[in-house]
Amino acid sequence: MDGNGRWAQQRSLPRTSGHRAAETTVIDVIEAARSAGVEWLSLYAFSTENWRRPGEEIDFLMRLVSRVVRKHAPLLYARGIRCRFLGAEDPRIPVRLAQEFTDLMTLTESNRGMTLTVAFDHGGRQDIVSAARSLIRAGVSADAVDQARFAAHLPVPDTPDVDLVIRTSGEQRISNFMLWQVAYAEWIFPSVLWPDFRASHFLECLHDYRSRDRRFGGVTPQANGEPHR
Repeated sequence: MDGNGRWAQQRSLPRTSGHRAAETTVIDVIEAARSAGVEWLSLYAFSTENWRRPGEEIDFLMRLVSRVVRKHAPLLYARGIRCRFLGAEDPRIPVRLAQEFTDLMTLTESNRGMTLTVAFDHGGRQDIVSAARSLIRAGVSADAVDQARFAAHLPVPDTPDVDLVIRTSGEQRISNFMLWQVAYAEWIFPSVLWPDFRASHFLECLHDYRSRDRRFGGVTPQANGEPHR
């Protein structure tokens, strides 16, 4: 969810105004994804690298996220959305916010609609390190480690591989996002800044994704001289 700061800068507003404006987009995209039949939606809200930002901005983000969680928890529950948080382990996260994360997960854990994963204090490299440590603690021998077993030790291991990554604002970087899970993801980089991104943009991205030929390193039957079936 990229472009909040530039959105504010274009309007001669403080960066915090861009973060505040992003709330509408978050809810719009969640509703659009659920209506479109998306079963798993992940939002990259705060990275392990974002701790390098000015303290005032970080404090604002923590208060904003806390307010958004409290405000929209009833809606998420009513929509049948199961909520999860990927990361959220740094002791610098306010105790109250960490508890609100836990409360939202508990509230929605029985929901069987779309699963919403909020990557907060998340870093793909840290997830891989955590999985390696978990394997070592479990006493798994080096020869017994394969991709399936490694993936089983990642945080939230039942999360499927990512099919599509949408990064708004035109920036074309992974930025340490779910590095293991995005190995075969399709990527779309719309130029629109996140606070201006709406359901219509999201649906355009889905249409683009569905038109792509995903070969996972192989070839299509037609390219291999075989007829489509």
